[in-house]
Amino acid sequence: MSTHTFDLVGSASAEMVREGFSVDFPDGSDTQVAAIRAAGGAKADADVRDLRGLLWSSIDNDTSRDLDQIEVAERVDGGVRVRVGVADVAASVLKDTPLDRHAAEQTQTVYTAVRNFSMLPTELSTDLTSLNEDEDRMAVVVEFVVDGEGKVQDTSIYRAQVRNKAQLAYSHVGPWLEGKAGPDAKVAASVELQEQLRRQDEAAQALRAQRVKMGALEFNRVEADPVVVDGKVESIGTAFHNRASDLIEELMIATNETMARMLREAKRSSIRRVVRSPERWARIVELVGRHGTVLPAQPDSGALNAFLQAQRASDAVHYPDLSLAIIKLMGPGEYVLAKGDDDAEQPGHFGLAAQDYAHSTAPNRRFVDLVTQRVVKAMLAGEAAPYTDEELEAIATHCNERESAGRKVERAMLKRVAAVALAGSVGKSFHGVITGANDKGTYVRVFDPPVEGKVVRGEQGLDVGDMVDVTLLHTDPQHAFIDFGRA
Repeated sequence: MSTHTFDLVGSASAEMVREGFSVDFPDGSDTQVAAIRAAGGAKADADVRDLRGLLWSSIDNDTSRDLDQIEVAERVDGGVRVRVGVADVAASVLKDTPLDRHAAEQTQTVYTAVRNFSMLPTELSTDLTSLNEDEDRMAVVVEFVVDGEGKVQDTSIYRAQVRNKAQLAYSHVGPWLEGKAGPDAKVAASVELQEQLRRQDEAAQALRAQRVKMGALEFNRVEADPVVVDGKVESIGTAFHNRASDLIEELMIATNETMARMLREAKRSSIRRVVRSPERWARIVELVGRHGTVLPAQPDSGALNAFLQAQRASDAVHYPDLSLAIIKLMGPGEYVLAKGDDDAEQPGHFGLAAQDYAHSTAPNRRFVDLVTQRVVKAMLAGEAAPYTDEELEAIATHCNERESAGRKVERAMLKRVAAVALAGSVGKSFHGVITGANDKGTYVRVFDPPVEGKVVRGEQGLDVGDMVDVTLLHTDPQHAFIDFGRA
């Protein structure tokens, strides 16, 4: 797509360092990884169930190698029993070891179009602690029944040995579930796997319907899908969510809710993921009012979702644009301490209409999930908490700060890739939505390709959520600048 010689790979490393991340693992990491490999992974004990005979599968991106979870479902009286197996990273990466301290500082894997910066060495995250196909692994399993109304019943958590029987991709499973394409080779070869996936989908659809009924918000999100090969930008397109990604999202939400609720019921302190009531609700009310709908003066997720559902039905083409505008006005999620001995109600997750919510399903790539896993395992074993409340609060605060920094890296690198890709499009017009308006400037995200830039001409009077037509004025990969003027 572009012959631009800008060093994107080197730029990614520099951006990580600029935002306070390390691009190298600490001394002692190789020794620790070698010891984990020599030990042959975590060992099962009498309290570990052997579930390797179940037809587990994973669904993820085509290029994903750090597989954190696998799923299996079966029909039972009254609904569908779902099991979600989460990689038992805590069994291999012990607390206060060099790799744990590094993960605690980094807090996350940072994904850029040109290079991924792993929280844990890839020898672990894509191999020894990844739920790879045809490999025996240890997992923390969350089990629940989804009844006919989409309610979660009969929940339990336990440790188990598991074996991923089929590593699948959203891009193949989604169109098949939607009836737009046939199954891929793995799914086509197994009628049992086909039935298995349809049971998971049935449970996911019921879960989603129940969440929406309770006031959860449904958005259509589109994301940039850059293809960079050997540092060269081949293309930058659009990635859409499909029924397979929705399936996994619903099962993960149910898993995260179950983890958080069971920790609360056991009076175990933990870290929650919350999205508070939007501070810019008045702006959301104003934006929705332009479409002829009046929202309550106080934040009301049910009323907002009713509007969103009506807009999805009446104007599906522009619904992703509206979704993005509302998402930006909602504000980011954050981590907070939930004390085990405190019965006060937590802020909850406004967008999911969930009171109990924790991040727990990605311990290979998020430190909070690894911390949650340790807290859960201590609960299961009847052991003392692995962290004090003060430590959990400090971890939550640090993870919030690092999450923001990680987003800056990802945005900057996407802008650099887009600046290279759009170098030949100066003077062309684009349609977009204003995503930021403050003393630092006014920012627009155009829809095709879905990339963000700064409005440097005609930005006066624009606010978050405004739809605008803009003209590309200038690109600068080195400084991650994409400048637009109001058309």
